[in-house]
Amino acid sequence: MMDYKKLLVVVDPTSDVQSALARACELASRNKASVTAFLSIFDLSYEMTSILSNQEREAMRLGVINQRKAWLADMIKPYHEQGIDVHYEVVWHNRPFESIIKFAIEGKFDLLVKGTHEHDKLKAVIFTPTDWHLLRKAPLPVLLVKEKAWPLDGKILCAVNVASEDEDHLSLNGKIIEHAQALASKFNAEVHLVNGYPGTPVNLAIELPDFDAHTYNETIRMQHEQRVNYLANNYGIDCKNCHVKEGLPEDVIPEVAEKIDAELVILGTVGRTGFSAALIGNTAEHVIDSVNCDLLAIKPDGYKSPLED
Repeated sequence: MMDYKKLLVVVDPTSDVQSALARACELASRNKASVTAFLSIFDLSYEMTSILSNQEREAMRLGVINQRKAWLADMIKPYHEQGIDVHYEVVWHNRPFESIIKFAIEGKFDLLVKGTHEHDKLKAVIFTPTDWHLLRKAPLPVLLVKEKAWPLDGKILCAVNVASEDEDHLSLNGKIIEHAQALASKFNAEVHLVNGYPGTPVNLAIELPDFDAHTYNETIRMQHEQRVNYLANNYGIDCKNCHVKEGLPEDVIPEVAEKIDAELVILGTVGRTGFSAALIGNTAEHVIDSVNCDLLAIKPDGYKSPLED
């Protein structure tokens, strides 16, 4: 059973509307969990001033931190009044994603919650947004929150990968569905599965005159449908809630999410480092921009963050 008992919320310092905090507190109230609102701040101007002594610089830093702590204390007051266990923390750090992940690991949090909005694709290549760092490097599940509400009796969509038979993919599929079912039980939601399968490679159809593209396509489709239905049966999910479509996952997932009006999409994400991390190619990253609902990204078992000691 996936249990979110300790939730860490990343606060947006530029906004008075904190959708992630609201979502985390909603989850916490249904799960008797605690919430920590976390803010990582840094102001280069305080670091650069050579006129200031170290002590003065430290005093200014503390001043800013205390201002922000007062702001957070006000923000969480209404949730306290509802009986939700909410704490807050403010740190000074020049790389927000690092301070968030380190704090999450040290505090043994179960879920990381952050508000998100559409990224400008061009800027995103040069300045990787914090969201993407968290998706790639946070060892715990990351819930990216948009404005859409979570109604009771809603729908949770699990993106599963059945193309490969390897153990890691199979166990990740299971983990995704278990997270979905744990949340579904709290919100009385319905769990759906989605899977995109590749169409016929054009070069095959051209190079082999006898190649029957239709039969090839049907075979691939049936194979994917069988595997998804098998997975659904294992977890007691109705086969009518399985959506298998031709296309890339990053196109199929948002399409199905919109069609069934899902409030949450859950998918697996593989941590990426080095050159591949610099390329926008991860399904999770494409999907964030195209779905109009929350996204929960789950890491495979045994994943270790590059920021863990």
